[in-house]
Amino acid sequence: MHEDNHSIISEFILVGLSDSQELQNFLFVIFLSIYIITVGGNVYIIFAYTFSSSLHTPMYFFLANFSFLDICYITGTVPKMLANFLSEQKTISIYGCAIQMYCVWLLGGTECYILAAMAYDRYNAICHPLLYKVIVNNVICMQLIIGSWIIGAINSLIHTVLTFSLTFCSNKINHFFCDAPPVLELSCTSTWINELVIFHIGGCVIIGSFILIMMSYVKIISTVLKVHSTSGRWRTFSTCTSHLIVVTIFYGSGIFMYFRPKSSYGMHQDRVVSVMYTVVAPMLNPFVYSLRNSEVKLAMKRILYQLLKF
Repeated sequence: MHEDNHSIISEFILVGLSDSQELQNFLFVIFLSIYIITVGGNVYIIFAYTFSSSLHTPMYFFLANFSFLDICYITGTVPKMLANFLSEQKTISIYGCAIQMYCVWLLGGTECYILAAMAYDRYNAICHPLLYKVIVNNVICMQLIIGSWIIGAINSLIHTVLTFSLTFCSNKINHFFCDAPPVLELSCTSTWINELVIFHIGGCVIIGSFILIMMSYVKIISTVLKVHSTSGRWRTFSTCTSHLIVVTIFYGSGIFMYFRPKSSYGMHQDRVVSVMYTVVAPMLNPFVYSLRNSEVKLAMKRILYQLLKF
């Protein structure tokens, strides 16, 4: 019976955020606007970094990579969600579901360690300013980026393979994208191994990178507190505030989603939380980093001035 059901299911139905067609039309406009703003804002940061030599530093190198990740991250979920808002079928093939899950976990895991790399960069800039250019050189930056992608790829592959090795008795996913917890709900067989893997291996990625970030900030704060003047302390720590805001949004919603008792799962609640780290966080990042950053704004003014001259 299990094998028959598994063979019959060739596609899943994504329930989405609402059953109301009127609300879906409204949500289509909202999420389309968010998608355009997110892609435009992150392209803005990549453009500023690429064409402004003053931004060719490790901090902005990591930020440009982070912006690229955010574009990919939101593209992994929102376009399909927008299509489903306008469609009656709201289906996704089992292979499309597996690809979407792999991409979301890949990009999410990679973002965790790029955020950790950004914290490491700020730690060295504040705590070891004289050795900063030696410690955080181009080779180290590339190694940190490549290492982040490798960790994300391995983590994602494990979760995706284990999830789609299960037998499914239903094809109705109570979510707006193919995430591991809602897909596991459809399994006919026991999912305790999958849940154990999410908790432990996923924990190593999310909690492990979060601990690295916190360790960096403990060192940063202890160094900042040694600065005698209040204005000096704030000026030194201000380079970290944007990063801390992004870390709070991303890790707060991610930890709530994946590291709590299964008995506390609520699909409507989970969908709202998922929107926070898959849609809202990528949209806010360009505003947090560019609107609060005078160097990025000055670089863009210079680029625009040069373009207008031509």
